[in-house]
Amino acid sequence: MKYLIFFLLFILNLSVYSQKKRPSEYGIKIGILPAGKLDAITDVPGVKVGHFTLHQGKDIHTGATAILPHSGNIFNEKIPAAIFVGNGFGKLAGYTQVEELGTLETPILLTNTLAVAQGMEALIDYTFSFSENENVRSVNSVVGETNDGGLNDIRRRVLTRENMLEALKKSKTGKVEEGNVGAGAGTMCFGFKGGIGTSSRVLPKSKGAYTVGVLVQSNFGGVLKIAGMEVGVALGKHKYTDILKDYEDDGSCMMVVATDAPLDALSLKRLAARAMLGLSRTGGVAAHGSGDYVIAFSTAESVRIKANDKEMLETHTTLKSQELDILFEAVIEATEEAIINSLFAAETI
Repeated sequence: MKYLIFFLLFILNLSVYSQKKRPSEYGIKIGILPAGKLDAITDVPGVKVGHFTLHQGKDIHTGATAILPHSGNIFNEKIPAAIFVGNGFGKLAGYTQVEELGTLETPILLTNTLAVAQGMEALIDYTFSFSENENVRSVNSVVGETNDGGLNDIRRRVLTRENMLEALKKSKTGKVEEGNVGAGAGTMCFGFKGGIGTSSRVLPKSKGAYTVGVLVQSNFGGVLKIAGMEVGVALGKHKYTDILKDYEDDGSCMMVVATDAPLDALSLKRLAARAMLGLSRTGGVAAHGSGDYVIAFSTAESVRIKANDKEMLETHTTLKSQELDILFEAVIEATEEAIINSLFAAETI
């Protein structure tokens, strides 16, 4: 333990531009379950991620990140989803309809606090781009945010609908770029540069071999822990280093959870709640000014809701509630590692 924390302090104090490795590549193991091939949310089959990043001069560091549950017409083939509010100091568009109906009908966009409207417009355009949606008159755009105003001149509101659409168009499967990209371009976390981070866990075959993937936009504070080690304490750098000193409110954490396990909205809500336990393992405290939200969805074919299905009754095959424990463990571990990955990948601005 003693040697591990010395090692962590050493790598954290290296030039940030040399931090091209993830914690797992340094031999830092988080949790008990194996990661997927990419250790990313895109390990969940069909999930795509895209970024639009804007670094302009000294004052503009912002962007948008898109998460697509599948490549089809999501409005026409909705998926079960749920949102858990860890701390509601935020501007998450689309929350109430997801809460009411338990479905997601657009991709998810993450961006900065003052660009949520542009994200909503982009998702409307995206939905209207499908010919079979020609008669659609209502779209529940889901757009999350964190405030990057510490490193970005957020009041200039430079992001446009076209920028958001670019993130959607760039969405792809495979490796996910982390750090100072997309919605994480200007974020801060634990007093270090934050950003986009992702991770995944795969269940044993005896439990269905399902995958749980997490993507985070880290922009919050607390007392940093890595693999249980009190790194913030050892560095003397954390939210409460000088309790008498004024400190700014923390700026939020958006967490997106994807799984191919066949879960309904109720089970996804329970899964989403456990992501907050992953955040707490890193030392986050869900502070007064921190908007901490978890959006969880299932991509399983057996639980999708097809708009062209004219049957009066719906039949879905879902996982039993008593089988959720291992999924809870998976989402806790993946959230914890995704947050730490965001720190390792980020570079100082």
